[in-house]
Amino acid sequence: MFRTGVQNSEFDVAVVGGGLSGLATAMRLQAGGLATVVLEAHGHAGGCAGYYCRRGFSFDVGATTLVDFEPGGVGAELFDAVGMAAPAAELLPGYVAWLPDRNVVLHRDQVAWREERLAVLGDSPAHREFWALLDRLAEVFWRASRAGVRMPMRSLQDVVHNARAVRPGDLPLVRHLGGTLGGALRRHGLRGDDPLVGLLSMLVEDTVHSTVDRAPLINSALGITIRGAGLSRAVGGMRGFWRAIVAHYRRLGGQLRYGWRVDGISGTHGGFELSGRRGGVRAKQVVSALPVATTADLATVPGVREALEPFVRRDSGDLGGAVVVFLGVPEDEVSGPGFTHHQLLRSYREPLGNGNNMFVSVSAPGDTDSAPVGHRAVMLSTHTELADWDGLNDAEHAERRDRLLGSMIREARRVYPNLGDRPEVCEIGTPRSYERYTSRPRGAVGGVRQSVHNANQRAVPHDIGVPGFWVVGDSTWPGLGTVACVLGSRIVASKVLR
Repeated sequence: MFRTGVQNSEFDVAVVGGGLSGLATAMRLQAGGLATVVLEAHGHAGGCAGYYCRRGFSFDVGATTLVDFEPGGVGAELFDAVGMAAPAAELLPGYVAWLPDRNVVLHRDQVAWREERLAVLGDSPAHREFWALLDRLAEVFWRASRAGVRMPMRSLQDVVHNARAVRPGDLPLVRHLGGTLGGALRRHGLRGDDPLVGLLSMLVEDTVHSTVDRAPLINSALGITIRGAGLSRAVGGMRGFWRAIVAHYRRLGGQLRYGWRVDGISGTHGGFELSGRRGGVRAKQVVSALPVATTADLATVPGVREALEPFVRRDSGDLGGAVVVFLGVPEDEVSGPGFTHHQLLRSYREPLGNGNNMFVSVSAPGDTDSAPVGHRAVMLSTHTELADWDGLNDAEHAERRDRLLGSMIREARRVYPNLGDRPEVCEIGTPRSYERYTSRPRGAVGGVRQSVHNANQRAVPHDIGVPGFWVVGDSTWPGLGTVACVLGSRIVASKVLR
C-alpha cells in the first residue's frame, strides 16, 4: 500500500539505483521513447562509482578511471545512442606498476607496451607465446564486447547474435571459455615467474576481483589489456562525469529522484508498484540496478526471489570489499612522477589486499573541479576481505582502520615521498562506510570474484524469466567496472525496448 496523501507516479519503466548501470539503462530507454524514473537512495548519483566532497576537494569513492569511452568503444556507443557529447576528460598515457623488485610502465600505446613487457618481464619464447595468446583473446573479445555480445545465452536468438559478434575464424578461441589464467601460465611454464605473476595478479584482482588461478582466461585477457581499450579520467573526476550524465538524462525528460530508498517491489508486468518512505511509484516494467542479493530481499514479485536465490547462495563466499584513503594535499606533495596513476605491490609472497596491491590515483594538474588551486586530490584504494571487518566493535574497527590508513600512506610514499605530510583532508572509507552509504550487504563492492563457475555462461542473467522485471549491474554479467556496467545497460535496454 502507498502512503496516503502522497502523489503516486506512473512510468513505463522504473529503474532502482542511480549508479552507472542504472542511469545508463534509463538514459537509453528515455532516448528510446519510454517514460522513465530512477530511484536513488543516496543524495547524488554514482553508487560505488560515485564521489564525495570535502573542503573544496572532490574524491572518487570507487572507480577513478573510465575504460573504452573513446570513439568506437563501449562507452562512446552509449553517448552516441543517447545523443550526448562525451564529458571533458584527460586521456591517460597509462600507469606505472611498482613491483617489489622492478617497475613496469603499462603504456596505453600498444607498441610501447609490447616492448616494455618483454624488456622488463622476460623475452623468452614462452613469454612471447603467452603474450601472443592474451593479445589474440583480447582482440577478439574486445571486438565481441563492443558488438554487444550477450551472456549467459538463454535463447536461440542470443546464440545467433553472439555468433555474429565473433568472426568465423575466431570461433576456435571460444574453447578458452572454460580455462583460467593460471592454467595458461602453467601450459607455458610461467606459473613460477614471480614478476610476471605478480603483475598479472594485481591486474586481475582489480578487473575481475579474482586470483590468477581462479580467474577465467578470457575475462583476464580483457582486464589485463584495458589500457589498450583506452583509459581516461573525467575533468572533475567522477563528480564531473556524473554532473554531465545527470544533466543529459534530465534534458531527455527522465526523472531522477534522490533520497528515494525503495523498501519493496510488488505487482506484475504492466502494473509493478515500488514503495518507500517517500511514497510510491507505479511502472509497467522494472529494472533493478541493485546487487542481486538486495533485489531478492526487496522484491515480492512472483518468481524474482526464486530466480535469484540460487545465485545469491552460490556467490555469497565470493564477495569482497575495499578500503580507500582520501587525501587533499598541496601540489608539491605529488609533483614528482609524470604519471598520475600507479599500482603498487609490496610483496610477491603475501596475500593481495590490505595495501599489498594498492592503486594510487591523483587528480590532474589544474583540475580545479577536483581540488582547490595549488592542491590535488589523491585516492589510495585496496581490496580487503569482508570477514576481517565483520563483527568488530567500534574500538576494534577504529584500530584496524587507523592502522591500515598509516600503512597505505607509507606504501604510497614509494611514489610520492612527502605524501600526507601536510594534508588538508585525510579520511578513510572501509566496508562499514560502503555499507552505510551504498546499502550494500556487509559493504561488498564491485560484484563477485569471477571464476569459471560464476562468470560468462554461468553469470547472473539480466532476464531472470519474470516478465517485465530485469536486473543489471556489477553483480550480473559481465560484472564489475565501468565498461561492464555500460555493456550491461545496452543489453537490458535493447530487451526492454523490444
